[in-house]
Amino acid sequence: MDERLRIKELAAEDRPREKMLLKGASSLSDAELIAILIGSGNSQETAIQLAQHILNGVRNNLNALGKLTLRELMTYKGIGEAKGITLLAAMELGRRRGLSELPERPAIRSSQDAFRLFYPVLCDLPHEELRAAFISRSGKVIEQTVISRGGTSETAADLRIVMKGAISTLCSGIVLCHNHPSGNIQPSPQDDRLTARLQKAAQLMDIRLLDHIIISDKSYYSYADEGKLSGNLPA
Repeated sequence: MDERLRIKELAAEDRPREKMLLKGASSLSDAELIAILIGSGNSQETAIQLAQHILNGVRNNLNALGKLTLRELMTYKGIGEAKGITLLAAMELGRRRGLSELPERPAIRSSQDAFRLFYPVLCDLPHEELRAAFISRSGKVIEQTVISRGGTSETAADLRIVMKGAISTLCSGIVLCHNHPSGNIQPSPQDDRLTARLQKAAQLMDIRLLDHIIISDKSYYSYADEGKLSGNLPA
């Protein structure tokens, strides 16, 4: 009787796919990651055991694994052409990622920088859209997100969405932006109230509202430039 424990019989936290879902990819060993790629083992080994067998053959060195040819991979029982190609493709992606440059995060140091960040996504919209950019202490954009569509408002829901994003990104500053399809860049009383309430909410969390930009066509209004905010953009 084969007493080999199959992957599907393991506890959920010990199965590679389930473990990745529960704990993230970084929690998996090299063998577990390879097991996900090959999917199954052979009559004597589970996918994880086969993956470890392959790693043992290269002394657990991923660089050495990346140099194996398809023919060499196929010498392992359970690795056919399709699985071998999958492994080679994964190794090649890893190599290319190492050669790729990290994308440069844009910096927001003035209202013009904020305008250039938001203008491409807001300039042609037929409806109002409110967006927020979450800024690091050094002035780099960590993330930007849509807060609401169809018009700005002073609702508590909008404030909660902005603050949730600010807290989750661990930002030190917020830049708010929305468009006025009408062409009038002057803020409305609702814009003023939203700005004041967000600034107050952010201050409670030691986060600065750096600016609120209103965009229309190729012009904009900046609360910071108008001296209506106490926070300063990073120098």
